[in-house]
Amino acid sequence: MFFVFGPNGQMFRGPAERLGQVAPVRRVQRPQALRTRSADVMAGDAAASFPAILADLAGQPAAAPEPAPRLRGAVDAYLSTEKGPSQPRQPLQTVADVMSHEAVTVSPEAGVNDAWRVLAEHGVAQAPVLDAGGRVVGLLLRADMAPLDLLPEPGAIKDAIALARRPVNEVMISPIPTVATTTDLRRVAGVLLETGLPGLPVTDEQGLLAGFISRTDILRAVASDPPLDLWS
Repeated sequence: MFFVFGPNGQMFRGPAERLGQVAPVRRVQRPQALRTRSADVMAGDAAASFPAILADLAGQPAAAPEPAPRLRGAVDAYLSTEKGPSQPRQPLQTVADVMSHEAVTVSPEAGVNDAWRVLAEHGVAQAPVLDAGGRVVGLLLRADMAPLDLLPEPGAIKDAIALARRPVNEVMISPIPTVATTTDLRRVAGVLLETGLPGLPVTDEQGLLAGFISRTDILRAVASDPPLDLWS
């Protein structure tokens, strides 16, 4: 079961097949609020420079960058597959099997710069946005808080300051699809592919957050030992 929530509450309840009929979900708007040059600039380079520039403007230390991927662990995991699973494969069926139960969240009234620091401190790239009642109203992606480029173009620094002072509710994706814990994982995978989102908040029918499921959660479950079998 999937839902769609926005600032005014639930907009949709139904299966994945009908989710594509919801226009705001079918055409998820990604703000990418500040583009000072061309869209082919590597987002990763700009994202890395953004907190440092904002911190310098504010006279504060920049948040530490995320560590590089642990390639050694990935190689070890790959080599271990030659041995085969040490336990029987188990069916990978529902969101509850692989979801993260602890999710970093932010308020819609928080400033973009403050939200950036929260995500950086926890090493995550997205966070559900919750209203005062704890209900999901949007999804904040770190990529949407960072300009693609801040190198010297007229007005770039001024625009960067303005972006940092904006509230989260002007940058978040809303309305946002959410998913129930009992939903089949293949349905979730299909929705992630169709929308281009990196993950979905997991909620009940009232929009109260239960956790988060990301592409990484699904891949980690498939690659674990014993590996889970999507087709059992």
